[in-house]
Amino acid sequence: MFIQQSRLIVGHAWPMLIAQLVSMGMPVIDTALLGHFGAEDLAAVAVGGGIYITVMLTLSGIVQAVSPIVAHLKGAGRDDDELAEVLRQGFWLALALSIPGVLFLVCPGPLLNLSALDPGVDIKARSYLAALAWELPAALLYRAFYAFSIAIGQPRPLMIISLICTLIHALLASALVTGAWGGAALGVLGCGISNALIGWLALTVGMAHMRTSERLRGYNLSRRWGWPRARTQMALLRLGVPMGLSSFIEVSAFTFIALCVAQLGTSVVAGHRVVANLAGVCYMLPLSLALATLPCVGQAVGARDWKRARVSALAGLTIASAVSVPFAVALWFGRTALVDAYTDDPAVRGVCLSLIVYLAANQLVDAVQTVAAHALRGYKITFAPMLVHVTAFWGVGLFGGWWLAFRAPQPMGVAGFWLAMMLSLVFAAISLVGLLWWAANSSARRA
Repeated sequence: MFIQQSRLIVGHAWPMLIAQLVSMGMPVIDTALLGHFGAEDLAAVAVGGGIYITVMLTLSGIVQAVSPIVAHLKGAGRDDDELAEVLRQGFWLALALSIPGVLFLVCPGPLLNLSALDPGVDIKARSYLAALAWELPAALLYRAFYAFSIAIGQPRPLMIISLICTLIHALLASALVTGAWGGAALGVLGCGISNALIGWLALTVGMAHMRTSERLRGYNLSRRWGWPRARTQMALLRLGVPMGLSSFIEVSAFTFIALCVAQLGTSVVAGHRVVANLAGVCYMLPLSLALATLPCVGQAVGARDWKRARVSALAGLTIASAVSVPFAVALWFGRTALVDAYTDDPAVRGVCLSLIVYLAANQLVDAVQTVAAHALRGYKITFAPMLVHVTAFWGVGLFGGWWLAFRAPQPMGVAGFWLAMMLSLVFAAISLVGLLWWAANSSARRA
């Protein structure tokens, strides 16, 4: 059974890994285009992009409660229409969450005023966020479809959609930013418009696949639409709000660290940014394995097959651990080449090389805590993991990092934040694996 579940997880993980990596290409494309267009536009996309990602990940985390609920129902052998109804209710939830999200993006003044941006950057950041506000409803609706596809074990269409959309975004954004479309060069606004159009394109392709796919046709996903149901909405919110808050906690911790590091000088900020970007890329591997582990655990729990649920969680943790160790070794031995690809500034390179040791050391514990958290979602346990993330990322990582960086007897500077973040991941991994062990054993005892 262990080998069978391992193969299933790997088979589901690799398309999601490609989809996640390709999706990361969109902000990379924006940064590359605007880096050659103008400093104000580049700064605007950095500020606006950080705000949008925080809003998007928080709200989409709530919507992704569709995944564990559908996985449970599928494992229990429930009727396909019942699974489809959860997705329909997920669409309603996505639309409801879009309202405060769009209002925040259209009126970001209170937050931007705290940053004391240059007037030119402030204006462009607001226009960029206003364009992204048009994308948010489509992005959240697509996330509901994304969560449903993962839960029923259909990740490959998501990979294809990501590839198509990123390719089109590269062409469209380039034309809008530079004026190659035949009108004025739009700069950062062009990136925002392209992102918005691509968001709706992804949703359209997803809906078309939902209607035409042989594997999805039996769910009748586009029929029998009804109004929101209070019971299902409450179930989604009960699971989803802690999931969304966990995403917000992690993203906001890194955002505050970036703000704290700003006082240490330009070279330190740049070096921290490079390693943080590498960390985001590295995170895609354990995240993909975690997303593949969730439905395996959830379907087993729904079927009340406690042994299979426990083996699925163990398989996910084992694969993540086995992959992360050689990955960390490769990261360490390839650190010079990686840093050289980002910068040739000697001061920035020095900061990067001093921090990458922490990134390499983080790989194992980050992989374990990520997979454990998603396996717990398969058991429909989300509140306790959220508390663990609050303590880990805000307590140990953020506050502990601030103390190590600035208040310790021998202040460590930016390295203090990275050391504290490593310790926070160790704490999270131990706590979440303990919770997972408790969930697996207590469920089996109640059977």
